[in-house]
Amino acid sequence: MSWVNNAVYAYDGSFDGLLSCVFESYERKEELMDITSGSDPQYVLFGNRYVETDPQKATRVYEAIGNKISPAARELVRLGFLTCSPQKELLIYRFLRLGFKHGGAVMNMLTENTVHQLHKAVRHLNSESHAFMGFVRFSVYGDALVAVIEPKNIVLPVLACHFCDRYSQESFMIYDKTHGQALIHRPDAAQDDKVSIVNVDELVLPDVSEQEKAYRSLWKQFYNTVAIRERINPRAQMSHMPKRYWAQLTEMQ
Repeated sequence: MSWVNNAVYAYDGSFDGLLSCVFESYERKEELMDITSGSDPQYVLFGNRYVETDPQKATRVYEAIGNKISPAARELVRLGFLTCSPQKELLIYRFLRLGFKHGGAVMNMLTENTVHQLHKAVRHLNSESHAFMGFVRFSVYGDALVAVIEPKNIVLPVLACHFCDRYSQESFMIYDKTHGQALIHRPDAAQDDKVSIVNVDELVLPDVSEQEKAYRSLWKQFYNTVAIRERINPRAQMSHMPKRYWAQLTEMQ
Protein backbone atom coordinates (compact mmCIF):
# COMPACT_ATOMS: atom_id res chain seq x y z
CA MET A 1 0.00 0.00 0.00
CA SER A 2 1.51 3.34 -1.08
CA TRP A 3 1.38 6.39 1.13
CA VAL A 4 -1.15 9.17 0.57
CA ASN A 5 0.75 12.47 0.64
CA ASN A 6 -1.89 15.17 1.07
CA ALA A 7 -3.49 14.39 4.43
CA VAL A 8 -4.25 17.11 6.99
CA TYR A 9 -4.88 16.25 10.64
CA ALA A 10 -6.28 18.29 13.51
CA TYR A 11 -5.77 17.49 17.20
CA ASP A 12 -6.51 18.84 20.67
CA GLY A 13 -3.25 20.77 21.08
CA SER A 14 -1.64 18.39 23.61
CA PHE A 15 1.70 16.62 23.27
CA ASP A 16 -0.03 13.23 23.50
CA GLY A 17 -2.42 14.45 20.83
CA LEU A 18 0.45 15.23 18.48
CA LEU A 19 2.03 11.82 19.07
CA SER A 20 -1.38 10.25 18.38
CA CYS A 21 -1.33 12.04 15.02
CA VAL A 22 2.09 10.52 14.29
CA PHE A 23 0.75 7.05 15.14
CA GLU A 24 -2.33 7.59 12.96
CA SER A 25 -0.19 8.75 10.05
CA TYR A 26 1.89 5.57 10.09
CA GLU A 27 -1.09 3.32 10.69
CA ARG A 28 -3.04 4.80 7.76
CA LYS A 29 0.08 5.41 5.65
CA GLU A 30 -0.81 9.06 5.20
CA GLU A 31 2.01 11.55 4.86
CA LEU A 32 0.86 14.79 6.44
CA MET A 33 1.02 18.16 4.75
CA ASP A 34 -0.25 19.96 7.84
CA ILE A 35 -1.26 19.44 11.48
CA THR A 36 -3.50 21.99 13.15
CA SER A 37 -5.02 22.49 16.57
CA GLY A 38 -8.71 21.64 16.87
CA SER A 39 -9.33 25.21 18.00
CA ASP A 40 -7.84 26.56 14.78
CA PRO A 41 -10.53 28.06 12.48
CA GLN A 42 -8.87 26.27 9.55
CA TYR A 43 -10.04 22.99 11.05
CA VAL A 44 -13.66 23.93 10.47
CA LEU A 45 -12.99 25.67 7.17
CA PHE A 46 -11.19 22.81 5.45
CA GLY A 47 -12.74 19.85 7.28
CA ASN A 48 -9.47 18.28 8.42
CA ARG A 49 -9.55 14.80 9.93
CA TYR A 50 -9.67 15.14 13.70
CA VAL A 51 -7.46 12.65 15.56
CA GLU A 52 -8.57 11.76 19.08
CA THR A 53 -5.83 11.70 21.69
CA ASP A 54 -4.96 8.14 22.67
CA PRO A 55 -2.48 7.93 25.59
CA GLN A 56 -1.52 4.33 24.73
CA LYS A 57 -0.70 5.20 21.13
CA ALA A 58 1.16 8.31 22.28
CA THR A 59 3.23 6.23 24.69
CA ARG A 60 4.13 3.76 21.94
CA VAL A 61 5.35 6.58 19.71
CA TYR A 62 7.24 8.26 22.56
CA GLU A 63 9.03 5.01 23.44
CA ALA A 64 9.74 4.30 19.77
CA ILE A 65 11.48 7.67 19.41
CA GLY A 66 13.91 6.74 22.19
CA ASN A 67 14.43 3.18 20.98
CA LYS A 68 14.54 3.62 17.20
CA ILE A 69 16.10 7.08 17.00
CA SER A 70 17.71 8.10 20.31
CA PRO A 71 16.89 9.44 23.78
CA ALA A 72 18.38 12.78 22.65
CA ALA A 73 15.92 12.90 19.76
CA ARG A 74 13.06 12.21 22.15
CA GLU A 75 14.14 15.13 24.34
CA LEU A 76 14.48 17.37 21.27
CA VAL A 77 10.92 16.53 20.25
CA ARG A 78 9.61 17.13 23.78
CA LEU A 79 11.25 20.54 23.93
CA GLY A 80 10.32 21.31 20.34
CA PHE A 81 6.66 21.06 21.30
CA LEU A 82 7.20 23.88 23.84
CA THR A 83 8.60 26.30 21.28
CA CYS A 84 6.86 29.19 19.56
CA SER A 85 8.03 28.00 16.15
CA PRO A 86 5.33 28.41 13.48
CA GLN A 87 3.86 25.02 12.50
CA LYS A 88 5.96 23.30 15.15
CA GLU A 89 3.73 20.22 14.86
CA LEU A 90 4.57 19.72 11.20
CA LEU A 91 8.24 20.39 11.93
CA ILE A 92 8.28 17.69 14.62
CA TYR A 93 6.38 15.28 12.38
CA ARG A 94 8.86 15.72 9.51
CA PHE A 95 11.77 15.34 11.93
CA LEU A 96 10.32 12.04 13.15
CA ARG A 97 9.84 10.82 9.59
CA LEU A 98 13.53 11.43 8.99
CA GLY A 99 14.45 9.92 12.34
CA PHE A 100 12.56 6.68 11.84
CA LYS A 101 14.27 6.39 8.45
CA HIS A 102 17.86 7.30 9.41
CA GLY A 103 17.96 6.48 13.14
CA GLY A 104 20.14 8.42 15.56
CA ALA A 105 22.14 9.93 12.71
CA VAL A 106 19.29 12.38 12.14
CA MET A 107 20.51 14.44 15.11
CA ASN A 108 23.61 15.43 13.15
CA MET A 109 21.88 16.08 9.81
CA LEU A 110 22.10 19.83 10.40
CA THR A 111 22.16 20.67 6.69
CA GLU A 112 18.66 19.21 6.44
CA ASN A 113 16.30 22.17 6.87
CA THR A 114 13.83 20.34 9.10
CA VAL A 115 16.55 19.26 11.54
CA HIS A 116 18.17 22.68 11.48
CA GLN A 117 14.90 24.50 12.17
CA LEU A 118 13.95 22.21 15.06
CA HIS A 119 17.35 22.63 16.71
CA LYS A 120 17.11 26.40 16.18
CA ALA A 121 13.66 26.55 17.78
CA VAL A 122 14.82 24.57 20.83
CA ARG A 123 17.89 26.79 21.21
CA HIS A 124 15.57 29.80 21.32
CA LEU A 125 13.43 28.07 23.97
CA ASN A 126 16.47 27.25 26.10
CA SER A 127 17.88 30.76 25.70
CA GLU A 128 14.61 32.38 26.76
CA SER A 129 14.22 29.97 29.69
CA HIS A 130 17.75 30.77 30.87
CA ALA A 131 16.96 34.49 30.69
CA PHE A 132 13.84 34.08 32.82
CA MET A 133 15.87 32.35 35.52
CA GLY A 134 17.31 35.80 36.15
CA PHE A 135 14.42 38.02 35.06
CA VAL A 136 11.56 36.59 37.14
CA ARG A 137 10.51 39.04 39.87
CA PHE A 138 8.32 37.75 42.70
CA SER A 139 5.93 39.86 44.77
CA VAL A 140 4.47 38.92 48.15
CA TYR A 141 0.72 38.29 48.25
CA GLY A 142 -0.29 36.97 51.66
CA ASP A 143 1.73 33.83 52.30
CA ALA A 144 2.68 33.24 48.67
CA LEU A 145 5.15 34.62 46.15
CA VAL A 146 3.69 35.50 42.76
CA ALA A 147 5.43 36.42 39.51
CA VAL A 148 4.05 37.32 36.10
CA ILE A 149 5.99 36.62 32.89
CA GLU A 150 5.23 37.08 29.19
CA PRO A 151 7.42 34.60 27.29
CA LYS A 152 7.30 33.76 23.60
CA ASN A 153 7.82 30.04 24.26
CA ILE A 154 6.11 27.73 26.76
CA VAL A 155 8.87 28.02 29.35
CA LEU A 156 7.17 26.91 32.58
CA PRO A 157 7.97 23.17 32.17
CA VAL A 158 11.63 24.12 31.64
CA LEU A 159 11.71 26.57 34.57
CA ALA A 160 9.93 24.28 37.04
CA CYS A 161 12.97 22.38 38.38
CA HIS A 162 15.07 25.54 38.77
CA PHE A 163 12.54 27.50 40.82
CA CYS A 164 11.23 24.52 42.81
CA ASP A 165 14.80 23.74 43.91
CA ARG A 166 15.62 27.37 44.61
CA TYR A 167 12.42 28.07 46.58
CA SER A 168 11.76 24.58 47.89
CA GLN A 169 10.30 25.86 51.18
CA GLU A 170 8.14 28.60 49.65
CA SER A 171 4.61 28.64 48.25
CA PHE A 172 4.85 30.38 44.91
CA MET A 173 3.20 30.82 41.53
CA ILE A 174 4.65 31.91 38.20
CA TYR A 175 1.92 33.04 35.83
CA ASP A 176 2.61 32.83 32.10
CA LYS A 177 0.36 35.58 30.78
CA THR A 178 1.10 34.74 27.14
CA HIS A 179 -0.07 31.13 27.23
CA GLY A 180 -2.54 31.27 30.12
CA GLN A 181 -0.65 28.85 32.34
CA ALA A 182 0.59 28.94 35.93
CA LEU A 183 3.34 27.00 37.66
CA ILE A 184 2.23 26.39 41.25
CA HIS A 185 4.50 25.11 44.04
CA ARG A 186 3.10 24.10 47.43
CA PRO A 187 5.80 22.79 49.81
CA ASP A 188 3.32 21.39 52.35
CA ALA A 189 1.32 19.34 49.83
CA ALA A 190 1.70 15.61 49.21
CA GLN A 191 4.71 14.72 47.08
CA ASP A 192 2.72 14.25 43.87
CA ASP A 193 0.87 17.54 44.40
CA LYS A 194 3.78 19.80 45.30
CA VAL A 195 4.23 21.07 41.75
CA SER A 196 1.64 21.53 39.04
CA ILE A 197 1.16 23.50 35.83
CA VAL A 198 -2.46 24.51 35.35
CA ASN A 199 -4.40 26.50 32.78
CA VAL A 200 -5.44 29.97 33.96
CA ASP A 201 -7.62 32.03 31.66
CA GLU A 202 -6.99 35.25 33.54
CA LEU A 203 -5.21 36.23 36.72
CA VAL A 204 -6.44 39.24 38.69
CA LEU A 205 -4.11 40.05 41.56
CA PRO A 206 -5.19 42.08 44.61
CA ASP A 207 -3.62 45.42 45.42
CA VAL A 208 -0.15 45.02 46.85
CA SER A 209 0.34 45.52 50.56
CA GLU A 210 2.34 48.33 52.11
CA GLN A 211 5.01 45.79 52.97
CA GLU A 212 5.32 44.74 49.32
CA LYS A 213 5.52 48.39 48.28
CA ALA A 214 8.38 48.82 50.74
CA TYR A 215 10.17 45.76 49.32
CA ARG A 216 9.85 47.16 45.80
CA SER A 217 11.12 50.55 46.88
CA LEU A 218 14.14 48.98 48.56
CA TRP A 219 14.90 46.89 45.47
CA LYS A 220 14.76 49.94 43.21
CA GLN A 221 16.99 51.86 45.63
CA PHE A 222 19.50 48.99 45.62
CA TYR A 223 19.38 48.80 41.82
CA ASN A 224 20.04 52.52 41.48
CA THR A 225 22.73 52.55 44.18
CA VAL A 226 24.90 49.80 42.70
CA ALA A 227 24.71 51.33 39.22
CA ILE A 228 27.75 53.32 38.13
CA ARG A 229 26.13 56.34 36.51
CA GLU A 230 29.17 57.20 34.37
CA ARG A 231 29.13 53.72 32.84
CA ILE A 232 25.41 53.50 32.03
CA ASN A 233 25.05 52.25 28.46
CA PRO A 234 21.39 51.81 27.39
CA ARG A 235 22.32 49.98 24.19
CA ALA A 236 24.46 47.42 26.02
CA GLN A 237 21.76 47.11 28.69
CA MET A 238 19.12 46.24 26.08
CA SER A 239 21.39 43.60 24.54
CA HIS A 240 21.58 41.78 27.88
CA MET A 241 18.07 42.70 29.09
CA PRO A 242 15.79 43.08 26.03
CA LYS A 243 12.96 45.57 26.40
CA ARG A 244 10.27 42.90 26.09
CA TYR A 245 11.22 41.73 29.61
CA TRP A 246 11.02 45.19 31.19
CA ALA A 247 7.26 45.33 31.76
CA GLN A 248 7.51 42.73 34.56
CA LEU A 249 10.83 43.88 36.07
CA THR A 250 10.34 45.82 39.29
CA GLU A 251 13.47 47.94 38.80
CA MET A 252 12.34 49.08 35.34
CA GLN A 253 8.87 50.24 36.37
